[in-house]
Amino acid sequence: MIRHISRLRLTSFRNYVSAALDLDARHVVLTGPNGSGKTNLLEAISVLSPGRGLRGAGFDLLQAQGSDTGWAVAATIETAGGPADIGTGALPDGGRRVRINGANARSVEAMSDYLRLLWLTPAMDGLFSGPAGERRRFLDRLVTTLIPDHSAAVADFDKAMRQRNRLLEEGGDPRWLTAVEAQMAALGASIHLNRTDSLFHLQALIAESLGDTGFPAAQLSLTALFEDEAGPATSAALEARLAQRWHDLRGLDRAAGRTTSGPHRVDLEVVHAQKAMKAALGSTGEQKAMLIGLVLAHARLVRLRTGIVPFLLLDEIAAHLDPDRRRALFAALDGLETQCFLTGTDPVLFEALGGRAQHVSVRDGRLARA
Repeated sequence: MIRHISRLRLTSFRNYVSAALDLDARHVVLTGPNGSGKTNLLEAISVLSPGRGLRGAGFDLLQAQGSDTGWAVAATIETAGGPADIGTGALPDGGRRVRINGANARSVEAMSDYLRLLWLTPAMDGLFSGPAGERRRFLDRLVTTLIPDHSAAVADFDKAMRQRNRLLEEGGDPRWLTAVEAQMAALGASIHLNRTDSLFHLQALIAESLGDTGFPAAQLSLTALFEDEAGPATSAALEARLAQRWHDLRGLDRAAGRTTSGPHRVDLEVVHAQKAMKAALGSTGEQKAMLIGLVLAHARLVRLRTGIVPFLLLDEIAAHLDPDRRRALFAALDGLETQCFLTGTDPVLFEALGGRAQHVSVRDGRLARA
């Protein structure tokens, strides 16, 4: 049986006062004019995973304007072991709660036992030529689908780093600074090793299936964590090296007003494998096609390593693909044997899917079967 969302409920989420969808295992195509709420619905699904969803918005921003009711998203996931009810919603402090099968979850990451999520949005079209921070966030989303607590490690590292920067600026107690740097080192080592291990397996899978999907293949690598030397091979050694480096750089970082070295400075380098060309130098169409191929490959990797095929949330994915590439995309999605959610303004773009998809019309925050 294909794992799929059979029921989706939204309350006070973005432009949805209340919405409900009952679904089967086929792909879901959402069509409607710009601003009708298609991306908002994908975002609602995306918050059923660790992190802040496909827009990266604060949870306090998700509530429908003018609503006194806190936002909530609930879904029933059909699995081989039976249905699972998963829900998340607003807390008064701006955070969120998670419930699974009617009970409070032990952690946000517990949702990953039932579903994994990957997404592509138009905002990611310039990923390869844009700032390094966007590529790191993209990479960390890929890693989180394999290692669910990776997202929390990144958030905790950023929080500890901000604390270090404040201590440097204020001339804080060196012992306190050492303790914060030790915390950063433990988190930083975990983040870096998670990234390198995930990329190693993803690159190996891409090499095995080069050209199988009809999309350009990517060669992936990370820039050096330490500019002056290779990184240590073990977690303990890497942790010690990071702590020592931040201790040595305190003067420089105080003058710079920031932490100048660490996993938050690493960049994801992407090369068009068939052309041996940096992805950033490709055309807009080539970059988009390469990004699609990369996400498809990672979905296969998640399936191989976790046994859970991720749901794909593909926002406006078909608009800039020619008919041949659209057919290749739909064939690749079918091959994943997962439920994919696709949005677009024109239903004609999805005609090649035929009866392999269920169609939903979106109008001003209201959903109707097309």
